Amino acid sequence: MASALGLPVLALEYSAIRAQAGMGQYGAVLYWALALYAVAWAPPHRRSFRTLRILASGAALTITLMPVTLLLLLGAMLPG
Repeated sequence: MASALGLPVLALEYSAIRAQAGMGQYGAVLYWALALYAVAWAPPHRRSFRTLRILASGAALTITLMPVTLLLLLGAMLPG
């Protein structure tokens, strides 16, 4: 479930960063999030791997939404 929410946001962040002529330090964070999503969706789907997959998906969602949340908070703090 977490990956269904995070993958579109991650794709938008990736395309926005790539459009700015370079990934820089933030690119590594995006690649970590992609790797964690891959772990969350990788087979086999055994019950013994359920906890690992949930943790990987939750961590990827957190990594993906952290910059967006920070931007929203900064925008809310600016005087209107």
